[in-house]
Amino acid sequence: MDLNSASTVVLQVLTQATSQDTAVLKPAEEQLKQWETQPGFYSVLLNIFTNHTLDINVRWLAVLYFKNGIDRYWRRVAPHALSEEEKSTLRAGLITNFNEPINQIATQIAVLIAKVARLDCPRQWPELIPTLIESVKVQDDLRQHRALLTFYHVTKTLASKRLSADRKLFYDLASGIYSFACSLWNHHTDTFLQQVSSGNEAAVLSSLERTLLSLKVLRKLTVNGIVEPHKNMEVMGFLHGIFERLKQFLECSRSIGADNVCRDRLEKTIILFTKVLLDFLDQHPFSFTPLIQRSLEFSVSYVFTEVGEGVTFERFIVQCMNLIKMIVKNYAYKPSKNFEDSNPATLEAHKIKMAFFTYPTLTEICRRLVSHYFLLTEEELTMWEEDPEGFTAEETGGDSWKYSLRPCTEVLFIDIFHEYNQTLTPVLLEMMQTLQGPTNVEDMNALLIKDAVYNAVGLAAYELFDSVDFDQWFKNQLLPELQVIHNRYKPLRRRVIWLIGQWISVRFKSDLRPMLYEAICNLLQDQDLVVRIETATTLKLTVDDFEFRTDQFLPYLETMFTLLFQLLQQVTECDTKMHVLHVLSCVIERVNVQIRPYVGCLVQYLPLLWKQSEEHNMLRCAILTTLIHLVQGLGADSKNLYPFLLPVIQLSTDVSQPPHVYLLEDGLELWLVTLENSPCVTPELLRIFQNMSPLLELSSESVRTCFKIINGYIFLSSTEFLQTYAVGLCQSFCELLKEITTDGQVQVLKVVENALKVNPVLGPQMFQPILPCIFRGIIEGERYPVVMSTYLGVMGRVLLQNTSFFSSLLNEMAHKFNQEMDQLLGNMIEMWVDRMDNITQPERRKLSALALLSLLPSDNSVIQDKFCGIINISVEGLHDVMTEDPETGTYKDCMLMSHLEEPKVTEDEEPPTEQDKRKKMLALKDPVHTVSLQQFIYEKLKAQQELLGEQGFQSLMETVDTEIVTQLQEFLQGF
Repeated sequence: MDLNSASTVVLQVLTQATSQDTAVLKPAEEQLKQWETQPGFYSVLLNIFTNHTLDINVRWLAVLYFKNGIDRYWRRVAPHALSEEEKSTLRAGLITNFNEPINQIATQIAVLIAKVARLDCPRQWPELIPTLIESVKVQDDLRQHRALLTFYHVTKTLASKRLSADRKLFYDLASGIYSFACSLWNHHTDTFLQQVSSGNEAAVLSSLERTLLSLKVLRKLTVNGIVEPHKNMEVMGFLHGIFERLKQFLECSRSIGADNVCRDRLEKTIILFTKVLLDFLDQHPFSFTPLIQRSLEFSVSYVFTEVGEGVTFERFIVQCMNLIKMIVKNYAYKPSKNFEDSNPATLEAHKIKMAFFTYPTLTEICRRLVSHYFLLTEEELTMWEEDPEGFTAEETGGDSWKYSLRPCTEVLFIDIFHEYNQTLTPVLLEMMQTLQGPTNVEDMNALLIKDAVYNAVGLAAYELFDSVDFDQWFKNQLLPELQVIHNRYKPLRRRVIWLIGQWISVRFKSDLRPMLYEAICNLLQDQDLVVRIETATTLKLTVDDFEFRTDQFLPYLETMFTLLFQLLQQVTECDTKMHVLHVLSCVIERVNVQIRPYVGCLVQYLPLLWKQSEEHNMLRCAILTTLIHLVQGLGADSKNLYPFLLPVIQLSTDVSQPPHVYLLEDGLELWLVTLENSPCVTPELLRIFQNMSPLLELSSESVRTCFKIINGYIFLSSTEFLQTYAVGLCQSFCELLKEITTDGQVQVLKVVENALKVNPVLGPQMFQPILPCIFRGIIEGERYPVVMSTYLGVMGRVLLQNTSFFSSLLNEMAHKFNQEMDQLLGNMIEMWVDRMDNITQPERRKLSALALLSLLPSDNSVIQDKFCGIINISVEGLHDVMTEDPETGTYKDCMLMSHLEEPKVTEDEEPPTEQDKRKKMLALKDPVHTVSLQQFIYEKLKAQQELLGEQGFQSLMETVDTEIVTQLQEFLQGF
């Protein structure tokens, strides 16, 4: 098919693919998908999107298909890769003329040229950069702009490559075109500055657009393209020139008002200048040293003096503050404690910083930050009134300091205060001194100043630790402030309770806690919602603190819990509800079982909240976390929550339901604590286990929790559980064991071991398909000690507690190995004795001794042949478990447990869960904890002696090392 007729067909299908009608759209998409790998398809697409007479939507779709094709089929090694001939034609076609009239399509073409350049430039496409440089010089406005746009995207993409060979290519490219890029930028910048006063908005916007693009190119070349930039005159010339250019552009902003079409582009260009400096400082701190002085002078004058009035705007102030912060905090500029050991470049930078940050400069910066930038603005106060929840949720965490003014000023304050705390502490203390006593509620300005100073004291808490007697200040100044209930005083009530939250972990006497709890109870009833939410946050910090004492908190628990619950109902935003739920969770977690009398209202409300939050998965995660702590606090009483709890677990852990992506981790945790605290199994609880099989196939981080859940069911109701689910579980385990890591294998086998421990009769039958591979692993001497130890643990259980099953397994394996049963048993005992040292857990070591001893008495020649090994293991076991009673001088088995031993729970310890009690009951039936190894050995040897007679037994004992026999006799004294 020739190119023209192919174009017609493809054009028709692309037109159908832009249709809104799915009946037309779907078949068209299918057809295009089939053509993706056809030779010549991309040449047709190129013809279509470069034909400006066609419909814009069709051309847009053609560009997107072309761009996706580059990702999939352009690399030589890709399946269905494009031929070299076609790629060569396409490369030529892409840079024939830069005259795309539609902006969005032009950007897409620039991006796809950059994608090809990433793979082919400069080796297969040496003509790209020269062509771009020539096209950037042409007089035609459109072509010049489109070429510049492409030039930028190509430079950006090549700069992002990280392999050293690619970096070297980019260095070569950058050094070759840097002069040109500089002159291009200077030319466009000068043109713009000349045109600004002309009043021709279209021309001004056009030249500003070119200035911005050429600066973007220069940014990438300067930051990523030059080795040792401080030695390059042109680079340093450009960087020093930025400050002058910034001043010119900031002056322009006086004449270009907020409603001017150029305003947005102008601000973007000003911000881009600051980004060049910030990126360069980040990547080349030592090359930046000559720029430190100018950067600080420039930033401080525009942000902290009158120079900036009328020209600065918020985003620019944020960038300047970040520049100051990055210079102050830069580790490259911090000399080591021993000055002589420091890098000379570090000392040079440090000297420049010290010379700049004099006492007057630091004082002025600190005062301006607090008294100007920390003040609550009109906008913020209006937001407080109109949208209190939005006000409290204003972003302050993470990287918000990079973009938002308030977090940015606070982070700058913290960093400067930390770096120069000896200079600044007296300044802040003096500000505090002037604010003693209550403030007049009519003087709004005084209230806001006080709010700002308190904010500073909270942010600098760690630095002020030794300088402020916080306990006295709390009693004499802060508590009285919290009692001023006037509406206009609410900013201070909020700030003071926030401030206490900041100091609680720094310096706050334990005895003062009850006074604080009293204050929190009052403030949770404040008429202002913002104050109540802030109080809840401080409560969380107080409860979460290391020095929290439950006994001090209990008298206030009921009031606080009730008020927090009311707050949870009052707030409407999803984020705020999550926040209050986290506070509630924290309280429940800390007081544990003491919470039981007060949770009724919350238990009734959570199902309603769960229903309302169908669209908000993050809120549902918070509900799951609260339920986890609730179940732990309620213990066995959590059974009353099952009508709500079990459907929640069911939904959260069902991988066929979309919400599981968000809820699974917390859902599994909730499932686990529900089992651990369940007093008995219910049909519904058993039914949820249907979710488990697909979860085990996920083989994600959650598998470990899944194994704990399976163990939970085994401990809770082994017979019912195994009869219902063991077959499917066994299949899942067999699949898992084929592909899982060693650690994973051990986890699976531990579950099997638990099943055998809890149910020695049913367990081996249910997990029968897994046992042969364990047997084989022992015989063949599994090389990983941890896995071998688990194999022997499982086999020890079968041999000791279900002898008939062991015989049938041995019979089955003898057929598989084509050996006699006795011979195979002999091999197994030999391997067991040989690898006993792989077992590190005392319980399993004793189990091995008991299991092998259970083969006695025997007249089987193979067992008699291995008698020496069995005795060796038994004596090793005695060394592990026997402790000497100092009073009587006799030995006793330290693993024996009795019903009478009730461990005392101290106040700090968690009370035992239902599962802990089940494990205790299980241990009381477990031979490892009920059979005395000493007694067992004695009885087995006695029986062997009776079977063989004195002489036969004696000759058997002679096969054992005399040293071992002596130790054995010592242990068996008194029998």
